[in-house]
Amino acid sequence: MYSLILNVKRSTELQKLCSLVYSAFSSVSAATLSRKGQNFTVSYLVNSLGFTTKLAESISKKVIFDENTNPDSVLTLFKSYGFTESQISNIITDHPNLLLQDAESSLAPKLKFLHSMKGASTSEFTEIVTTVPKLLSKKGDKTLSVYYDFIRDVIQDDKCNHSSLLPQGNLENKIRNVTALRELGVPRKLLFHLLVSSYQPVCGRERFQESVKKVVEKGFDPRTSKFVQALHVVYQLSDKTVEEKIDVYKSLGFNEEDVWDMFKKWPNSLKFSGKKVTQMFEILKKCGLLDEEVVVLLKKNPQFLRVSEENIVNSVETFLGLGFSKGEFALMIKRYPVCIGFSAETVKKKTEFLVEEMSWGLDAVVSHPQVFSYSMEKRMVPRCNVIKALISRGLIKSELPSVCSVLACTDKVFLRRYVSKHDDKELVAELMGIFTRVHKAGLKQ
Repeated sequence: MYSLILNVKRSTELQKLCSLVYSAFSSVSAATLSRKGQNFTVSYLVNSLGFTTKLAESISKKVIFDENTNPDSVLTLFKSYGFTESQISNIITDHPNLLLQDAESSLAPKLKFLHSMKGASTSEFTEIVTTVPKLLSKKGDKTLSVYYDFIRDVIQDDKCNHSSLLPQGNLENKIRNVTALRELGVPRKLLFHLLVSSYQPVCGRERFQESVKKVVEKGFDPRTSKFVQALHVVYQLSDKTVEEKIDVYKSLGFNEEDVWDMFKKWPNSLKFSGKKVTQMFEILKKCGLLDEEVVVLLKKNPQFLRVSEENIVNSVETFLGLGFSKGEFALMIKRYPVCIGFSAETVKKKTEFLVEEMSWGLDAVVSHPQVFSYSMEKRMVPRCNVIKALISRGLIKSELPSVCSVLACTDKVFLRRYVSKHDDKELVAELMGIFTRVHKAGLKQ
């Protein structure tokens, strides 16, 4: 009996081990396939649509494919309807999911219907679809027709009077409310995004009117994207919920005016739960900031609320690992809060360049943490190479100029300060050559 139990136990343990191995293998395989698909997607977007690598990488986070048959069919279909390469690129940039749709069964019928609509020229048709590619995600000829007519009228700056033609319900509400926003001065691009999206702010009547009134009273400019962001937030929150959120901020040392100032800078600041706001407050205190310093920091930069605890911890570890003290890290946050958001690679690369290659101390970086936002190729390397050339010629004999005087100024000021001021024309030409050669190389990358 004992032998039987032992065998069963061993068999169970073996099954668990096999399951763990299979799970680990599956995870690795899935990750490998995902990377392969992302690499293929980036390559395809760069080679077929002329996207920059940076843009292609951004899009590959939204859509991934590992073969070109379907994307090729989609691009061919657009070309057959008269879309230019530039228009196709804009469409895919705005709505990359179209590359995953079936060209014949999904996209072709919609394009055929819209192209055949009475009075639509090819140029008008391609302009409308390029302006609002998400239109192609809508279903039903009647719905497509109503959206298309409305968009065409807005583009042509005609009056939008379709109320007698509209189907009852959500679509009528959306077009009526989008028309009201148009009259307030909301830009076309923002209008169309609201029209074709599934978001709620342009649905209903009373709630919409009440929300718009509140946003206008807070002083938001309808011509800006912040107006639409604020409308989203206000529409979603009841008065009671807003009061509860304000009370949380008050408990942390803010006053009500502070909360609304933060809202105007970044409307999403009111979307976060009281727990999230309190948690962020405590995390920033652990970075070495006092209560009143955290209040000042968040008042100036409410976007900090969206930074995860993990990112902040990683940032602290990165800076401390490079030799900065906790006090210096806190000082940098106060001087330039967004330095928390830079990747470990960026922070290491730029710190090592300034300290090891240029011999500036860590205190120089602490005094001007904005250096982490400067481009290595376009600003830091060209300017620092000029400074090194001046040092090698004995033209800078004492201590190095400050990081701020070298990197914070414009190109024009830098050249006047360190290049054109010299009387030796050959030297000026040589320094300009150093600056321009590296600068142009950086721009091409």
